[in-house]
Amino acid sequence: MFLRPSEHELHCLMVASLDGDGAAYRCLLEALTPLLRAYFRRRLHDDLSAHAEDLVQETLLALHARRMTFDPAFPFMAWVHAIARHKLIDFLRRSRRAVQVPLDDFAELLADPADGAALAGARLDVDALLSRLPERTRAVIAKTRLEGKSIAETSAETGLSVASVKVIVHRGILALRNQFGGKT
Repeated sequence: MFLRPSEHELHCLMVASLDGDGAAYRCLLEALTPLLRAYFRRRLHDDLSAHAEDLVQETLLALHARRMTFDPAFPFMAWVHAIARHKLIDFLRRSRRAVQVPLDDFAELLADPADGAALAGARLDVDALLSRLPERTRAVIAKTRLEGKSIAETSAETGLSVASVKVIVHRGILALRNQFGGKT
């Protein structure tokens, strides 16, 4: 059984590896591999899921090549997520796929399974915000922003045009922003 290491544990392993601890570096790469594998498999459609292992390796190589750019004053997994996300986007561009990659999807990489209450609380907060919107708007935003579905997939599922889906998402997010005094 794989026990997910905490941000603190991974951060400490990275700092130790930067100080030349080879064993810590091996442990770090071994701990990151299943996290990255799960990250890529969730984001690749069935016809691309076979590429998850390649993306894991590309990401680990990029982490190795860029390890000296890591600033220990910042969270380690946010740095890892940025690299993994860029590798995913590069792959999707190479394969000429139009897939939306949510900007803040790295929460699951950071999530500690023992911290399920925090994740459940965050989900309740999101649900409470979305409940302020009309049902159709709520459903479209949930599909595109929470489930990670593309505009085209959401359009096909809802029977709305691609343009309508884009407008609904834009106006829904704008409405939420306005309710909380956000700038538009």
